[in-house]
Amino acid sequence: MRALSLPSYLRLTRASAAYDIVVAAPLATPWTFALFHTQLSAVNGALGAGPLPPFAPLHFLLTALLGTLVLLWSVCRFTGPSLRLGRFDAAGRLVFSAWLAWALAGGALPVLWLFLAPELCWGVAQWWPVTRAAGTQRPALAPA
Repeated sequence: MRALSLPSYLRLTRASAAYDIVVAAPLATPWTFALFHTQLSAVNGALGAGPLPPFAPLHFLLTALLGTLVLLWSVCRFTGPSLRLGRFDAAGRLVFSAWLAWALAGGALPVLWLFLAPELCWGVAQWWPVTRAAGTQRPALAPA
């Protein structure tokens, strides 16, 4: 297994953050999520399942809270990528993938595959080994 150089890893971490910004932006407010929910419901139907269940105000609140946190976390990783943040993100993505798989197993929500596949890919990629910095015993945790 070939390890990534630290600069390559930092670009990967920044790219994963950019992906999250695009995906999380529609979740960050109740109004944008209301529009996104309609689109997700249509995609779920096009994938052979029924429409998504309607959301109550509490669901919109929880989605906006999650979307806001993901957006803030993404901006932190985008503006200051590091090995440490990338590893934390990888762990979070792998745990989040477990919750997505759990939801997929429990209901007719094929639209979740559109989220699970990238989460797993980003999680594995950010868990990939990184070459050690020259003259050190462990990888650098931040860019020089």
